[in-house]
Amino acid sequence: MSGVSAVRRAGRAVRAYVRSAPGTYGWLLILFVTTVALHRMSPDFEEDFLRQRSTNIHELSDNPVRVLFASAMWIASGLWLPYAALFTVFHAQAERWLGTLRWLVVCVAAHVLATLISEGALLWAIQRRVAPESAVNTLDVGVSYALSGVVGVLTYRIVTPWRYAYLAAVLVFYGVPLVTGRTFTDLGHFTAVLIGLACYPLVRGCGKAWNPKETLAALRR
Repeated sequence: MSGVSAVRRAGRAVRAYVRSAPGTYGWLLILFVTTVALHRMSPDFEEDFLRQRSTNIHELSDNPVRVLFASAMWIASGLWLPYAALFTVFHAQAERWLGTLRWLVVCVAAHVLATLISEGALLWAIQRRVAPESAVNTLDVGVSYALSGVVGVLTYRIVTPWRYAYLAAVLVFYGVPLVTGRTFTDLGHFTAVLIGLACYPLVRGCGKAWNPKETLAALRR
């Protein structure tokens, strides 16, 4: 019976955690449904389908609002489980800390602004013939810019001096691909992190910052 009770307690804890971040897990549910749908499509149809929902230069010129929303509802890789883990580690923590509305503001700002800036840079490269003209139809869907923005804003969730170590790790993680790869998506991810950092005014009054030292001390008891 003790084992059954432990399972029930764990189940209640999981349900309570999910309910505390409704935006995160509602979004994950949508991504699960759309990922299942992708796996039922033929490869050729899938590519055309996603391209119509892509935030590339062509689609942004014709239907900016539609594709900015639609692109965040699909995962091009078709791999849902890694995003479920990342959403739980980053999005859920940010939503529980900031509240659903402020968390959503960070997500939308990072997704929209990073997309526009990175695609603007790509357009600049095309106009100067640094990138091919076919790049206007580049496939660009997914949730990574919003995730990067949340990773950035979570810097303020941690007390100093741990905050600086976290920030350094984030800047290295996103900065190295930007320097070495220099693709428009690398620029988008790094820009999204900066947008998350710029969301500092949203974190005021959101409670005490997390102290890893206190957590480690509690685990040792």
